[in-house]
Amino acid sequence: MSEKEVLDILGEKVALGESAIVNFNVAKLHTQNKIDVPVIIERSKKPGPTVLITAGIHGDEINGVEIVRQIIAKGINKPKCGTIICVPVINVFGFIHMDREFPDGRDLNRVFPGGKGGSLASRVAHKFVTEILPHADLVMDFHTGGSDRFNAAQIRIIKAEEDLEKLAKIFGSPFVLYSKNLNKSFRNTCYKLGIPVLLFEGGKSFNIDNAITNTGVNGTKRVLNHLNMLNSKFKVSEPKKSCIFILDSKWIRANYSGMFKAIIKINSYVSKGDVIGHVTDPYGSFNHFVKAPNDGYIFNINESPIIYQGDAIFHISTALKDD
Repeated sequence: MSEKEVLDILGEKVALGESAIVNFNVAKLHTQNKIDVPVIIERSKKPGPTVLITAGIHGDEINGVEIVRQIIAKGINKPKCGTIICVPVINVFGFIHMDREFPDGRDLNRVFPGGKGGSLASRVAHKFVTEILPHADLVMDFHTGGSDRFNAAQIRIIKAEEDLEKLAKIFGSPFVLYSKNLNKSFRNTCYKLGIPVLLFEGGKSFNIDNAITNTGVNGTKRVLNHLNMLNSKFKVSEPKKSCIFILDSKWIRANYSGMFKAIIKINSYVSKGDVIGHVTDPYGSFNHFVKAPNDGYIFNINESPIIYQGDAIFHISTALKDD
């Protein structure tokens, strides 16, 4: 068989038409027990692109893990052509400990591409970049919002990438947010290697939301269908609404500390001056109205009932891309 017919990954060889679960050996615990991350590989008999689907770079972003879990459980990852590689939990340490970071206190998404002799997080990033990522023609990476901040379902891409814009539109999340590639992030590493990546954000940490999960799974099906990789037994539905491309945005921050309650729903369009939330005190003597500073879409809401002055409480669009 030719090199293209055999996938040589993590010391294992997987031929066309084969399925395999290959262990990505992350490290050992201080008890000398191995920590392995399962890498689920499905290959069609027919050659085609290789799509890498990942989640759990941050251990507390459970909704992203659930999206990839469903993709596997439903058999969406069994391609009509080509290869699909799924890594549902990259940061297994954080997932086990219900923590965002690695045991060394580092954010895995700020140490890519890593180094062979670096910190634990850096070593894991290095092994992932050298042994798994080079096989990918396209990456779909699933994330969720931070603690208590609920993100509307969105795809994040950089500007001036027509192919990514097309794929983001096909994915069909309510929003597409143009955002810069952060230094030492997984997405920036993919960009430098010339591998296109769709970064999905939706929901909040330590939470599984059905609407967010459905958006992620259905979007994946649409992209795979576009690549002619989706098994014909799966139905593909068009998004109910067209994607809104957000060119620019800003955070609305709390002017006062207190008890907080948003009174508008995620994905809502608001006009300048609309009351979108309240900040109160526990004693019934204070009630501050939070108003929209401009017309725009609210695509992140802080769901914490207690906030401090300066906390980010809403993310609102300030400029949209014309159709």
